[in-house]
Amino acid sequence: MRKIRIFEHISIDGVIEHDKNYTYGGWTTPYRTPAGMAMLLAAYGTNFDLLLGRNTYDEFLGYWPNAGDFPMANGINAATKYVVTHRPEQLQWGPVQALGQDMIAELHQLKLTEGPDLVLCGSISLTSVLLNAGLVDEVILIVYPVLLGKGKRLLADSFDARQLEFVSTASTPTGVLLNTYRHLGVLKS
Repeated sequence: MRKIRIFEHISIDGVIEHDKNYTYGGWTTPYRTPAGMAMLLAAYGTNFDLLLGRNTYDEFLGYWPNAGDFPMANGINAATKYVVTHRPEQLQWGPVQALGQDMIAELHQLKLTEGPDLVLCGSISLTSVLLNAGLVDEVILIVYPVLLGKGKRLLADSFDARQLEFVSTASTPTGVLLNTYRHLGVLKS
């Protein structure tokens, strides 16, 4: 059975904005190190598929197919991309499979199949939906030692409270933390 694992690069105050038009669009760059890349590659694992919203798929398409020959690019390019989209005919970077209008039912079925874990990165509109539907197994937050104050947040305002269980943490020399949590379900009062 497959797991759905959410990976998000995030500031201490919950901002995940990566838009280059944003004042601090490159805020993760000064913290990147070979140790951090090794840590992230280990967390992804050697074999994974991607679960992406359409906007993230299009952003990845603009970079990863031409990123060069290195482990992260090779893993992302080889992964099957499961894309939530209303325009499946325009999916050109594969291997790729469109998820239809009943994405929740399709993901329930996909999780029951044999294959690599599904990694959701970016695609913040999907994060809240998948957590609320109980489909997420793990949340991996790559936390940077910055406070950004404004920008896109990890979760939608309509998000229902969820309970997580701490699994592990690792850190880089620049202070980036990779925190792994197991999704337990609805937060009990």
